[in-house]
Amino acid sequence: MKKTLRLILGDQLNYQHHWFTKVDSNVIYFMAEMKQETEYVKHHIQKVVAFFMAMRHFKNWLKNQGHEVIYYQIDHPENLQTLPSIIQELVRSHNIEVFEYQLPDEYRLDEQLKVISDTLPVKTSYVDTEHFYTTREELAEFFKGKKQLLMESFYRMMRKKHAVLMLGDVPVGERWNFDQSNRKKWKGTPQIPVSFTFKREPAAIINQLQKAGVVTFGNIDEEEFWWPVNRQESIDLLHYFCEHLLMYFGDYQDAMHTHEKFLFHSRLSFALNTKILSPKEVIDTTIHYYQEHKDRIHISQIEGFVRQILGWREYVRGIYWKEMPAYETLNKLDNHNSLPDFYWTGNTQMNCLQKSISQSLDNAYAHHIQRLMVTGNFALLAQIHPDEVDAWYLGVYADAIQWVEITNTRGMSQYADGGLLATKPYVSSGSYINKMSNYCQSCTYKVKEKTGENSCPFNSLYWNFLDEKRQLLSNNHRMRMMYSVLDKMDTETVRQIKKRAQDIIQNPDRF
Repeated sequence: MKKTLRLILGDQLNYQHHWFTKVDSNVIYFMAEMKQETEYVKHHIQKVVAFFMAMRHFKNWLKNQGHEVIYYQIDHPENLQTLPSIIQELVRSHNIEVFEYQLPDEYRLDEQLKVISDTLPVKTSYVDTEHFYTTREELAEFFKGKKQLLMESFYRMMRKKHAVLMLGDVPVGERWNFDQSNRKKWKGTPQIPVSFTFKREPAAIINQLQKAGVVTFGNIDEEEFWWPVNRQESIDLLHYFCEHLLMYFGDYQDAMHTHEKFLFHSRLSFALNTKILSPKEVIDTTIHYYQEHKDRIHISQIEGFVRQILGWREYVRGIYWKEMPAYETLNKLDNHNSLPDFYWTGNTQMNCLQKSISQSLDNAYAHHIQRLMVTGNFALLAQIHPDEVDAWYLGVYADAIQWVEITNTRGMSQYADGGLLATKPYVSSGSYINKMSNYCQSCTYKVKEKTGENSCPFNSLYWNFLDEKRQLLSNNHRMRMMYSVLDKMDTETVRQIKKRAQDIIQNPDRF
């Protein structure tokens, strides 16, 4: 038998992969904590710690199963810190004859491994990660010849193909989508259970990172660590979600509140994106729980959850592989301003931004509406360059891996792809934030005022954005009503709006 080296990346912690079903004395598994991965953007400390902890747990599991594992911690003396250097040295020093890897989910790593494979003096091959419902190419094949890449069409196909929440060809509940039922504002009830947390002792890893010169940002708390880093913790969190949160998830998935960072969200994204849990087992488990408890869980709750995973998650991955590498350079709205300093500090008088950013810095977490309609909304209205927005989102959240981050940020949030993914820019004045949260109640600014020193900055920014991007957006049928409202405003009001908007754009950290 030829001696084989198998690479496992930090987001390939699939305990159920076929590689691990039997022990082979001729196979060496290799994992490494590398500066290559800590330095391509500046990462939140919790993100780095969570990934390294999860990798170390996976390494221990492999060894307990009897597999041979080479594992380089960030400060290991033989850690050369880049994938090509380490693999080349291992192939040489261990007389490797075959190099194998699982297909990466980031384009840059996919390209890097192609180059490594071409330059190694041994046989190379790759296998699938055995995680997603779809292949890389499936979405592109599905939309071939179609004018629009509508997620709803893709989602319905996926429901049918995988028989998820279906009765034959009819969707359970006789509706495909209960999105209109998923937009309730949370006002203190129903009561939210105490969050499921994990005890951690991150000091040793933090010390290693500091000694290795790894630069991070954000905060970390040993008493409140939110991310499961092994298989059992992830399963426990999944069951906690089913038992305590699923019955209200759909209703309040778009809600925001000053005193609740998670509301009824599952926090399973880290376990999913590292592949500790598979999307199929998450969906199967939650649907089984729903079917056993239909007396207290409405179809709109489970459908809203399934849509996020079977629909949206698989959809954005397909967009990523269809459109990369050009996608990461798109800037169709020609935005070029710099990201305000308050994205790194949380120091702003705008309460919605202060709460959402401070929460992100404290917990490496914000749910999708905080990301889309607060931090992302401001960035788009302030016309920030999408490169800077991408880098912040990719670094600040524990679950952020480029395939899922860039499509949500550059596409859904910043409309930098010109509508390839979203049918309109997701921008709003302060009224939407007020509708879905209690942020505006205790804010310095007045949500109902468009102009003046006390007016909500989102209001003037919103109308200024529509005015400045008119040539690019006015023909979008979903924007026509708002352009009609803008056109009916008197000249002096528009002048005052634009004056205030320009002051905010030029001096964002004063607000």
